[in-house]
Amino acid sequence: MESVRLVVVSAGLGLPSSTRLLADRLAEATVRRLSGDGHPAEVRVIELRDLATDIAANLVTGFPGATLREAIEAVTEADGLIAVTPIFTASYSGLFKSFFDVIDNSALTGKPVLIAATGGTARHSLVLEHAMRPLFAYLRAIVVPTAVYAASEDWGTGGDSRADDLASRVARAAGELAGLMSHRPAAARQVEAVIPFEQQLAALRP
Repeated sequence: MESVRLVVVSAGLGLPSSTRLLADRLAEATVRRLSGDGHPAEVRVIELRDLATDIAANLVTGFPGATLREAIEAVTEADGLIAVTPIFTASYSGLFKSFFDVIDNSALTGKPVLIAATGGTARHSLVLEHAMRPLFAYLRAIVVPTAVYAASEDWGTGGDSRADDLASRVARAAGELAGLMSHRPAAARQVEAVIPFEQQLAALRP
């Protein structure tokens, strides 16, 4: 079985972090779906909190340090990406945006990406559509249809009190990402080719 590389970027600041918790749930669900499709996954988690100083230095000097360079390479060489940020002032965090600012704007072309966010209230869930999805569209990534937002109430109820609960959204988004990663051309690991729209749709069909 051919293994695939899944990279998870978490911009959570706290210890523990609800952002990291959501990132881990999404990664676990994606790995299960990939395994079921015959694709064992290698998972790498990048905590942006640990790279904050390096990211700031890169923005000023234009040169990444060794640790940041290695993280950037992991993201750009991945077969799929999960990107999770806390919501601050009705948008993604500055640390999250700064990290993707230091990545070449063509490096994510054709890469399957699952976007997710955490916040105190469900009212901020539209940030996924009016801020995060356009960001990755600009970077020419392929963003899965289901974006996952977890408000404080989702954790408090365990995500079991509503028909479209957190667990269901996580499972649906993970299935979409796994579908794209399973059908991604092997050549895309060397040359980031854009997957045709028809192929994207075929990958998402049950």
